[in-house]
Amino acid sequence: MTIPAYVLSVAPMMDYTDRHFRYFLRLITKHTLLYTEMITALAILHGDRDKLLGFSIEEKPLSLQLGGDNPQHLALCAKIAQDMGYDEVNLNVGCPSSRVKDGNFGACLMAKPERVAEAIALMRESVSIPVTVKHRIGIDDRDSYEDMLDFVTTVSQSGCRRFIVHARKAWLQGLNPKENRTIPPLRYEDVYRLKRELPHLEIEINGGILTLEAADKHLTFVDGVMIGRAAYDNPYLFASADNIFYADTSIPLSREEVVEKMLPYIESWLGKGYRLHSISRHLLQLFSGQPGAKAWKRYLSENVHPAGAGVEVIKEALRMRREFFDRGNSFNDDHDTSVGMVNNII
Repeated sequence: MTIPAYVLSVAPMMDYTDRHFRYFLRLITKHTLLYTEMITALAILHGDRDKLLGFSIEEKPLSLQLGGDNPQHLALCAKIAQDMGYDEVNLNVGCPSSRVKDGNFGACLMAKPERVAEAIALMRESVSIPVTVKHRIGIDDRDSYEDMLDFVTTVSQSGCRRFIVHARKAWLQGLNPKENRTIPPLRYEDVYRLKRELPHLEIEINGGILTLEAADKHLTFVDGVMIGRAAYDNPYLFASADNIFYADTSIPLSREEVVEKMLPYIESWLGKGYRLHSISRHLLQLFSGQPGAKAWKRYLSENVHPAGAGVEVIKEALRMRREFFDRGNSFNDDHDTSVGMVNNII
């Protein structure tokens, strides 16, 4: 069986999928495609590119998600991404936030498929790496299956072959981004139908997918699955992803081994002047659902903020978690069932 290159991915999430989270998650899964946060083309062209786009080689395979509507700007940014070593460039046509809408990009571009096609064509002319599109199932009153089919068909004429479809429509007025991820109903069947009617395209599904078991079921109908909030609420769920989806028989690191592997990385960034919290916040949910999870989270939350806090805080949190586990306390006494930590998924 030929396995698609990127059968599983983690969604781009504003304020969450930064380079530190990606490095952390790569210790859990080697093959899952990771994304940057959405970065606007203008920020890349006029800002600190190393700060905005820098990544560790360990994070690959890695896709840069761009926001913008100017085809020339997007093409320049695609070339920059390729030159820096990114494996893919993705255009955001799904974010419904007012800030993005005011900039005339994100989900509002679904009403302008010709504009998106023009941008994708120029981007593809500029690079040899894949250029993909992440979009909604529809927006406002342009939410019929036929509207989505017209969008994808038009954009695919630019040469785009992979479309990541968030299976909820977006309301550009009346709902905030969080509500747009929960209130519009999921319409998985429309995404399945899109794949059936356009079999020559790679169709990836996104929205409300919380487990690898659910992802596996979706793969009966589509080419790929993107997981969002669950990747942050319970990152260790990806520990079996390489075995299930990529036929990798390697034994995954344990949760504690992941922490141990993170320590040199954290120390190196602290040495560059970074604060511990900027990295440790991504580790809070590592023990989600496990004995000692609350002890781990509580100690980190209370001790990472003071100036000068270092890896000894991480080590102590791990020691406390081990101590709790070794005492044999009941699962329910310290079972972390918190969900929904991510509030900024695109």
